Amino acid sequence: MQEAVFGRAVNLRRGEFRGSAGEYFGIWIVNILLTIVTLGIYSAWAKVRRNRYFYGNSFIDGHSFDYHARGLQIFIGRAIVFGYIIGYNILLTFSPIAGGILALLMFVLLPWIAMRSLRFNARVTSYRNIRFDFVGKTWGAFVAIIFGGLIAFFSLGILAPFASRWLYRYIFNNLRYGDRAFETDPKIGALYRVWLPAFLLMLVGAAIGGGIAIFGYYSAVEGASEAFNDLEMQIIMAIYGALIPLLVLWGIAAIFYRIGVRNVVMNAARFDGRHHLFSDLGRLRYFWIVVSNLVVTVLTLSLMRPWAAVREHRYVIEHSGIVVDGELGDVVSSMQASGSAVTAEYLDLEGFDFGF
Repeated sequence: MQEAVFGRAVNLRRGEFRGSAGEYFGIWIVNILLTIVTLGIYSAWAKVRRNRYFYGNSFIDGHSFDYHARGLQIFIGRAIVFGYIIGYNILLTFSPIAGGILALLMFVLLPWIAMRSLRFNARVTSYRNIRFDFVGKTWGAFVAIIFGGLIAFFSLGILAPFASRWLYRYIFNNLRYGDRAFETDPKIGALYRVWLPAFLLMLVGAAIGGGIAIFGYYSAVEGASEAFNDLEMQIIMAIYGALIPLLVLWGIAAIFYRIGVRNVVMNAARFDGRHHLFSDLGRLRYFWIVVSNLVVTVLTLSLMRPWAAVREHRYVIEHSGIVVDGELGDVVSSMQASGSAVTAEYLDLEGFDFGF
């Protein structure tokens, strides 16, 4: 379908979501009840049922995606992580040094876990019966996730766009569909343009929180002659009074930045060297959806959670797409003709989902 994108007519294939809140409610309520009855064990199979519904109702060019993971794979991955956490807490109780070593080991293993999770989630996803794949290595995950995260943290967010660029280049440039590659090279200038509003919100949050903390501190000092409990309560209220607006505004900034980065990265991405990915999510619109979904979910004691999940997913899918050079069917046909496409039925599922 011809559509104007960035001022020119292109052959854009937008995503389409064909699910409904009513349909998903039946899946969701069964998942909740079985997860409660099994003390959380069924949550792995619940994730499979949920993903199969959302993937199966997400369409591009008239064809849906498919999710092929098995509940046992997800359960084993979660059991490994859960067992590791239990072991860490036990060792930390009896031997802080051993617990510290185990925590350091988890930090060292994190890039490998991230890489394996990305590979697993790619390989259990298919489109038109052809699997995705992820070929990234552990060192790349270390640079993109650990090093990039540390750079963003210790620069107080100022270098976050560089970290985002490293992360999404690692993900997209190692993603495959059949034997065809994805690639992206988001420009630092574009990332900083979406970073600036988020950073300003963070500064406002820090200023408000700092102002409340200072006011609360001096109020507490002036009341120091009063009973100790009253002074202690004033200090606690000052701390919470400072943290609440700080965390709220930082949460809003995180949403704005994440959506802005997604648009930049997607619009800079290509598939097979010629088809351009597309995203035009509105930051204010998405923020309104997230906030109103949260309010409705809380007010209805989570009974409207399926409606909220479908609403958010539909907005994201319908504002994503691919600008096709030719026809997508030609790409699939050429892969099948060359024998390079591994179909969904014959690809051996590898590994476990660690929930990263």
